[in-house]
Amino acid sequence: MNRFILAFFSIILLSSCGGSNKIASVSAPPNSPIPTDFIQMQRAASAYWQQHVDYKMDIDMDVNTYQYKGKQTLIYTNNSPDVLNRVYYHLYYNAFQPGSEMDVRSRTIADPDPRVGNRISELKPNEIGYINVLSLKQNGTNLKYDTVGTILEVDLAKPIQPGEKVTFNMVFDAQVPLQIRRTGRNNKEGVALSMTQWYPKLAEYDFEGWHADPYIGREFHGVWGNFDVKLTIDKSYTVGGSGYLQNPNEIGHGYEAGTIKPSNGNKLTWHFVAPNVHDFTWAADPEYIHDTAQVPNGPTLHFLYKNTLDTEKQSFWKKLQPKTVELMQYFSKNIGKYPYNQYSVIQGGDGGMEYAMCTLITGQRSYGSLVGVTAHELAHTWFQFLLATNEAKHEWMDEGFTSYISDAAMNHVMKSGKENPFANAYKGYYYLATSGKEQPLTTHADRYAYNQAYGIAAYNKGEVFLAQLGYIIGEDNLKKTIKKYFADWAFKHPTPNSIIRSAEKVSGLELDWYLIDFAQTTNTIDYGIKSIEGNTITLERIGIMPMPIDLQVSYTDGTKEDFYIPLQMMRGEKPTSATIIKDWAWAYPEYSFKVPKEVKSVIIDPSGLMADVNKNNNKK
Repeated sequence: MNRFILAFFSIILLSSCGGSNKIASVSAPPNSPIPTDFIQMQRAASAYWQQHVDYKMDIDMDVNTYQYKGKQTLIYTNNSPDVLNRVYYHLYYNAFQPGSEMDVRSRTIADPDPRVGNRISELKPNEIGYINVLSLKQNGTNLKYDTVGTILEVDLAKPIQPGEKVTFNMVFDAQVPLQIRRTGRNNKEGVALSMTQWYPKLAEYDFEGWHADPYIGREFHGVWGNFDVKLTIDKSYTVGGSGYLQNPNEIGHGYEAGTIKPSNGNKLTWHFVAPNVHDFTWAADPEYIHDTAQVPNGPTLHFLYKNTLDTEKQSFWKKLQPKTVELMQYFSKNIGKYPYNQYSVIQGGDGGMEYAMCTLITGQRSYGSLVGVTAHELAHTWFQFLLATNEAKHEWMDEGFTSYISDAAMNHVMKSGKENPFANAYKGYYYLATSGKEQPLTTHADRYAYNQAYGIAAYNKGEVFLAQLGYIIGEDNLKKTIKKYFADWAFKHPTPNSIIRSAEKVSGLELDWYLIDFAQTTNTIDYGIKSIEGNTITLERIGIMPMPIDLQVSYTDGTKEDFYIPLQMMRGEKPTSATIIKDWAWAYPEYSFKVPKEVKSVIIDPSGLMADVNKNNNKK
């Protein structure tokens, strides 16, 4: 077991601690891959705390009405140093009702998402989504609560003290909406049930306080914990999703390991356990094909896709399976080992969306598109589910970092041979930075004025953040940084400063300026060649944002020489074979230096990894 895996598993118990700085044991469910022999916690993280939840749910689904009844027992551990007087639950399905915030925002934003548009406003009563909480108790005492859009506001019978555990018992009923965004019934490819964000989910409380954001359109944040879910549904339906199936021989449907016990009646109860996750997702359809593939020294992969796909599309799903094995190996090698022993790729949803131990993707795609969307959503397992940043506040850390590693993975597993697999992300960023529509990456995900601006910022600029970090600290240091970031912060909800601190510890460089300028402002990079006079080169900084400079000089005698100009505020240099010359302090708009021979031409940043918004003045 290498040191990164040891560091990874040393923190997996943190979310199960009864107090903020205590070591606790985990009762591992059947088939759990979580070892029990790494009790030593990371002492450096002793000041860190996070809340913990244990869900038990019994769900009875009516596939004819698309309505279900639920009972939920939730044990909540207050690992914070604070007394909690209220709690909040997310009721995501309430977004799919005419007049909801999601509906109105979709119809009033400058560039509506075509998947949503005005569709919510046209839903009929039997097509809407809802979650109705019928009763809620705290340690047996009835509570007062109020449903406010997609948030349940709960007044506690008794404050929850630091270190205290309380039990909430809830009874609810719900209706699955028509598939519009991420979740729902009967999507455009005929998948019956794509069950994401489908249950009353306790909101996260952390060092910043409560995160009870209304569901308007963006993505999610959740509390780490263990899920025990029993789902009763028509026996003709095959189910896939989060967790480990506990009763495969009662279920069949391709999960069984031996003799199947005969079922009674028209329904089966599927029993899943998911340890140390912050969400639980499932999908079901009576026409699913269920295939499996084994990752060597890794998880079993499950693939569920409809038998109504044409022959060519089904062949793509077959070809996808060994590629997904390669992708799982790539991410485990280059980020950190996948800690569970199953992962499912499921046809469903409205595009591609990541969840705990699974993804839902639409399946009527070309082979390249099918592999590409799987690569992206699988990569989210690390940056969204294991390094679970708050996606409402730091969406670029999830989408952008995922885009970076999935583009690198696709270049590898598809043998594309691209010199710069991140080039399209740079193009997207350049467009946004010069469009007049850019907002800083500190913008709340729901507050972007344009969906397009959100998408480019989160996916493209977030990807450029990592690729350009490699330019700043060196590619080998970037690879080490990604692994250290994972080892430092898996299962912990990192913030933007977390990735910078990991990079500083790896490189020995000062990097706070990079986070400030690139992620917290819309400052741009623009360096130019002002003049070449004999053997004297003068550069100029035109944009506000500082950077170190890689420079290639061609001499009139046909030779070339690479130079590296350190940024003074970095307090050091990246590893380089180039000739290192004097530092350039940011406040000086010009920088001159002499070279030993007559100059023919000069190129700033020959690698193209510095996100200079004006390349026209980079060559002379």
